[in-house]
Amino acid sequence: MNILIAYASTEGQTRKIARYCADYLNGKNHTVELVSAEDGLDAELARFDAVLLAGSVHAGKYQKELVRLARKKSAALAHVRSAFMSVSLAAAGTDVDDWTGLTECVNRFADKTGWTPPTVMHVAGAFRFSEYDFFKSWAMRWIAAQKDQEVDPQTDKEYTDWAALKKTLDDWLA
Repeated sequence: MNILIAYASTEGQTRKIARYCADYLNGKNHTVELVSAEDGLDAELARFDAVLLAGSVHAGKYQKELVRLARKKSAALAHVRSAFMSVSLAAAGTDVDDWTGLTECVNRFADKTGWTPPTVMHVAGAFRFSEYDFFKSWAMRWIAAQKDQEVDPQTDKEYTDWAALKKTLDDWLA
């Protein structure tokens, strides 16, 4: 298959996940084009067999450039196998309220863009302390404490389940 992966990343974990997806799918003999959401604005989706849009949740919202891409390409996305990958720390947990919130985030994204993804992949993100300023580092430590998570502000902590991600991608393309 010829696959487009377009992503938006704030601290870099979604970019890392998108790159991993591209490498994994290339290894499965697919042709993958990996682009930023901004660069995806110019992509002709009809030349792809599948399209994966990926972004991360921050304060209940996805990156503006990802929203802009999905809005501009909503009609084309409806005519190709497509999926939305939502990266968040909440996806690492089992809290029912957190998962309800993730569903609401995706629903707001769909309302804003006019594209309702037929497949939604929730992928756990990371604490990327190496990318945070003082205030964001403090806020993220507070969030971790609320969830009884031990974090070291001198060390990034990744929650992404790479094996589960492979299975999710295989299921989507099966």
